[in-house]
Amino acid sequence: MLDGFSNASRIPELRRRLMFTALMLAVYRIGVAVPTPGIDGQALASFFDAASGTLFGWVNLFSGGALERFSVLALGIMPYISVAIVLDLLKIASPYLDELYKEGEAGRRKITQYTRYGTVLLALFQGTMIAFSLEKIQAPGGGSIVYNPGPGFIVMTVLTVTAGTMFLMWIGEQITERGIGNGISLIIMAGIVARLPSAIGTTAQFVREGEMSIFLLIFILAVAAAVIAGIVYIETAQRRIPIQYARRVVGRRVYGGQSSHLPLKINTSGVIPPIFASALLVFPATLATFVPFLKPYSSYLTPGGFYYDLVYVGLIVFFCYFYTSVTFNPVDVADNLKKYGGFIPGIRPGRFTADYIDRVLSRITLGGAIYVSAVCVLPTILIARFNVPFFFGGTALLIVVGVALDTVAQIETHLLTRNYEGFMRRGRVKTKRGA
Repeated sequence: MLDGFSNASRIPELRRRLMFTALMLAVYRIGVAVPTPGIDGQALASFFDAASGTLFGWVNLFSGGALERFSVLALGIMPYISVAIVLDLLKIASPYLDELYKEGEAGRRKITQYTRYGTVLLALFQGTMIAFSLEKIQAPGGGSIVYNPGPGFIVMTVLTVTAGTMFLMWIGEQITERGIGNGISLIIMAGIVARLPSAIGTTAQFVREGEMSIFLLIFILAVAAAVIAGIVYIETAQRRIPIQYARRVVGRRVYGGQSSHLPLKINTSGVIPPIFASALLVFPATLATFVPFLKPYSSYLTPGGFYYDLVYVGLIVFFCYFYTSVTFNPVDVADNLKKYGGFIPGIRPGRFTADYIDRVLSRITLGGAIYVSAVCVLPTILIARFNVPFFFGGTALLIVVGVALDTVAQIETHLLTRNYEGFMRRGRVKTKRGA
């Protein structure tokens, strides 16, 4: 890996991309620290300490702590992600959107334009709801956490957080175009990783004060390494269906006849199922914050409880199958294979091929759903059984590892196209002249 970093620094274009990406992420982290005017920061932080299991705490996690400080980037990039997911789901009900997704680059540009418009509308709506909610939240010592509530505060807050979301969306698009990796994903990853120093400091303090033994710390580190290795293994795992292409003779030339495979990921749905499941489960706690008589009922869905974990796993399994069925259509795959003369050995083309692919996909999706559920329930087990002072696992860990794998793959692509050794391979660096 160290050789890979050394090789990356020798390519001017890749070095510029890496530096640009780091610069944009630094701008994002600076923006998180810029507060929105008119808010009592200490009172707001106290409120979020008590709202860790609500929708506010969930959004605060993916915004990198920006909502807790109520900075100019308080909404983070979540409005953009939400609109993109909704458009992806609507393509099964809208033939127009389905055609746009199939049109290639022109269709993607149109989808991106719709996503931007939807992000602005959703950010305005969310900013308005949050501004009204802030005026109703009581400070620990009594009174409002807003210094000067009223229409002026509402308008200023909505415009500020909406502009912050659009600026963050622009940063993500610039990273994707001029940097390395997917900009939107890297912004989410940076917000999650930003909490790592605080977790390390808290753990070190627990060890110094004797609340955690050194042997327990070593055990937790070993579990963390094993879980990360398992996520990397599953995320890169594939079920390869063999494909054979028929041989065609056109004039004096022979086309086709080669063997290939259809790769199916074990976790086809990615991190979407736990995100959807978490969003649904935090709504009862969020409503109980504003409607007092719902608090006794919301206690059944407290994070870490048996009923919460049971419903959480059930929702993850459901959304794994649902999102996989939306994003992967076996009928289209079978039609494309038939169009280009490909077939699965022993399976008839057409409907039988589609049924076979669907059957294989259903089986591996169950394994992927169990894997995602295990990773997402892991934090509650570690906190309840071992009193771990930080939140390890869940959706955040899946996002961080997945984005890291994608970024490393793009860096390795840049290296291999210039005849350098791969990012995670050893050996002497070969230049173009040496090759």
